[in-house]
Amino acid sequence: MLAAMSATPLPPRSPGAACARSGGDACPGTLRLHRADDGALARIRIPGGVLTAEGAEALGRAAERFGDGELHLTSRGNVQLRGLAEEDAPDLAALLGGAGLLPSERHERVRNVVASPLSGLDGHGAADVGPWLTGLDHLICGSDRATALSGRFLFALDDGRGDVDALGADLTLIARDDGGAMLRVGATDTVLTVPAADGPRAALLAAGTFLDAARDTGAWRLKDLPAGVAAALPGEVLRRLRKSGTDAVTARHPRPVAARGPVPGQVAASALAVDVPLGRLGAGQWRLLSSADGLRLTPWRGAVVTGVASGRADGLLGDLASAGLITGPDSGWAGVGACVGRPGCAKSLADVRAQAAAAVGPPGRLPVYWSGCERRCGHPHGEWIDVVATPGGHHITHVRGDRSDTPVAVGNDPGALAAAVASARGPRIP
Repeated sequence: MLAAMSATPLPPRSPGAACARSGGDACPGTLRLHRADDGALARIRIPGGVLTAEGAEALGRAAERFGDGELHLTSRGNVQLRGLAEEDAPDLAALLGGAGLLPSERHERVRNVVASPLSGLDGHGAADVGPWLTGLDHLICGSDRATALSGRFLFALDDGRGDVDALGADLTLIARDDGGAMLRVGATDTVLTVPAADGPRAALLAAGTFLDAARDTGAWRLKDLPAGVAAALPGEVLRRLRKSGTDAVTARHPRPVAARGPVPGQVAASALAVDVPLGRLGAGQWRLLSSADGLRLTPWRGAVVTGVASGRADGLLGDLASAGLITGPDSGWAGVGACVGRPGCAKSLADVRAQAAAAVGPPGRLPVYWSGCERRCGHPHGEWIDVVATPGGHHITHVRGDRSDTPVAVGNDPGALAAAVASARGPRIP
């Protein structure tokens, strides 16, 4: 059992948690590859996770032609290709650019936008955020100023259901039931209400306001700003919006607490949702997911297949399950995540993907995330079980938002580790 909660602040969990830039922005992209232990790595930004059939087919070809044959989903609904040869970078860019996945070379690393993946599909939410997504991406790619944003800065477009609002983006645009929009600047509960049509422009204006505030602070993201500067930022955004002619006011809208992503399965007559074990997709799995008219990748390392032909949903769902994807909450893989670990990452202390697979059992109440080191790359938000490799074994911690229990140390014995993780997660509530 885990120790009683001690209200210990959670330590920094990602490279972006530092408050000062130690050098240039090293985030990988399509044009700038990252050298990893298993070869070069490319990160392809896919705003909102939305892919056309042509774009999905191009990504599959790129993984097989240039990479390790797998597509690795990220916690921002993007795709990473691993095992690349650096000399193949120009051909990779040409292939992806030809499929519309590289609309601006100068902006490709700053097109970091997550969106409610079921928006407009399942009848929930206050509005379809699709027009916002198209509009914001167009504005970003047309802005010289936006090129100064780091590859870590994140926009979120929430259709009112609270799913991506809970992810802690730098700027979150939220649909209202009355047809308006709210703009959350950072982690505050104070939001700015604006006309829905002005939402994308307001978000980009807020990003520019952040760049001005971050000057000489070394901040990559809003959470890196000095406390006083961060507290004053929403007021400055409000002032600039009004000066630009936008009818903006302040309001209160508490942030939701994230737990899991969408439950997999059939979400509409023409759409299917699945999760992907550890975010890794082989060529055959990717072809299945790409077999309909469109695909939406989720910030929970899953996918929503859209445009499924009438009468094909049940058959396709069965095929996806047979291919090893998660099509319902009863899978032992539901809620299980991990960073890349060894051998792909030099900083990792363990092959955490293999350890996570060995520990899979009955589905648990809480998500669990396995990290190879204290950086916890790609960790979830909200309430979850944190498993971190250490030189002598693992630390297991129950995390609740920005607070955590006292970690419990567990050795490397696979049986003891699996039992400790299962106990920490608790049984799934039917």
